[in-house]
Amino acid sequence: MNILVIGGGGREHTIIKKLKENPRVSKVYALPGNGGIAADAECVDIGAKDIPAIVDFAKCHAVDFAVVAPDDPLALGCVDRLHEAGIPCFGPCAKAARIESSKVFSKSLMKKYGIPTADYAVFNDPKTALEYLKTVQYPTVVKADGLALGKGVLIPQTYAEAEAAVKAIMEDKVFGASGNEIVIEEFLTGPEVSVLAFTDGTAIAPMVSSMDHKRAGDGDTGPNTGGMGTIAPNPCYTPEIAQRCMKAIFQPTLAAMRAEGCPFKGCLYFGLMLTDDGPKVIEYNCRFGDPETQVVLPLLKTDLLTVMQAVENETLAELNVEWRPGAAACVILASGGYPVSYEKGKVITLPETLPSNVTLYHAGDRLENSRLVTSGGRVLGVTATASTLKEALADAYAAAGTIRFEDVFMRHDIGRRALAVMEEQ
Repeated sequence: MNILVIGGGGREHTIIKKLKENPRVSKVYALPGNGGIAADAECVDIGAKDIPAIVDFAKCHAVDFAVVAPDDPLALGCVDRLHEAGIPCFGPCAKAARIESSKVFSKSLMKKYGIPTADYAVFNDPKTALEYLKTVQYPTVVKADGLALGKGVLIPQTYAEAEAAVKAIMEDKVFGASGNEIVIEEFLTGPEVSVLAFTDGTAIAPMVSSMDHKRAGDGDTGPNTGGMGTIAPNPCYTPEIAQRCMKAIFQPTLAAMRAEGCPFKGCLYFGLMLTDDGPKVIEYNCRFGDPETQVVLPLLKTDLLTVMQAVENETLAELNVEWRPGAAACVILASGGYPVSYEKGKVITLPETLPSNVTLYHAGDRLENSRLVTSGGRVLGVTATASTLKEALADAYAAAGTIRFEDVFMRHDIGRRALAVMEEQ
C-alpha cells in the first residue's frame, strides 16, 4: 500500500513509524516531512495547507490511504477534498474539525448538550470584553476563537494582564483573524489529563491517557509552549474517572456532533481538568496531540493502519484495540530561546546507536548538505518505553543527554508530578 501522511513534525514522525510496522505498507510519502522523517518516508516539498497540491499528488501517486495529522489542513477541508477525489483517509471533515478550529463552536456545543466545562462568555468587541473582565475572579482564561498554534490561550492573573491580553488578541491581532472573537472562561483547578480517542463517529476507543508539560522551564515556570514533554499513562486518570468521562463527556460529545450534522471521525483529543466537581473539558482537539502522540502510540499493540481503516470504514466497534502494559516518557529537546525567539541551522549530533526501547522522533530539523540541522523550536522528542514510568524517564533522559546541538535545552522534571502522585496512591 502507498500511504500519505500530511504534516512535518514529531507527531507525524510517530505516526509514520507506527504505520510502517504493518507489512502491507510498501511506501510512505510525507508532505512536507522533515530531515529526520526522510529516513522513514519520502518527503515531498508540498506544504500541509496546500490542499490542491496535496490532492493532485495523492491522485498522481496512487495513494491508497492518507492521514491528515495537523489542525490547519483539517480545518481547511483536506479530508473533504481527498474524499471527493476517492482517496480513503483518516481525519475529520472540516465541519467536524470546528470542534478545535472554533472555541466558540466547541463551548456552545458543550453548553447546548450539557457536557461539563468551565463557565464562559463570548465577545467580538474588545470594549464589551473589558467591561466583563471587571466582574470576573482572577486568574481567568482568555482564548482566541480560532487556531493559534497552541498558543492562543492566556491566563491573566490581574485585570491589567487581562486588558493586555484582550488588546493583543483583538486589537493587535497577534493571532490574526483567529482573534476576531474571544472566549473568556472560568479558571479551573485540578490535575490535567490528555485523552486521545479513535472514533468513527459512533464507536469510540480511548487511547492510553497522558500528561503534558506545557511550560518552558522546570517547575512549570516560563512561557507556555507546544509541550516540553509527556508521560503515559497519567496516574491521575483512574479507571473510575475513565468510566465517568466515557458516560459524561466522550459519548455525549460524539452524540452532540452527530446531532449537529457533523459526525466526528478520526482522532478526538479531550483536554480534561479533574476538578473537585468532577472531570471537565478544557478543550477539544480534532487530531493527535503533539507531543502526546509520542508516548501514546508506542504503547499501541493493535496495528495502527488497521485501526485507522476501521475508523474510515465505520467498523471500529468490531475491532478490539489493545494496549501494551508499562509506561512511556518523552523529553523534548528544544532550541535555546523557544518559544519566544531562537536561531535555526544548528548542526545536530546524534549517537550512533540507541537502546532498543528508545526512539527519536524528529520535529524541527532539516537536511542541509547531508547533515541534520535545527529548523524549529521543538527539535527532537526522545521517547523511552519501559515496565515502569521511573525506568522510562531514566532511559529517556539518559538518551537525551547524548544528543548535541548549540543552545539545546530541555526540562529536567518531566514526569516528576506523575511520580509524586503514584507515591501517594
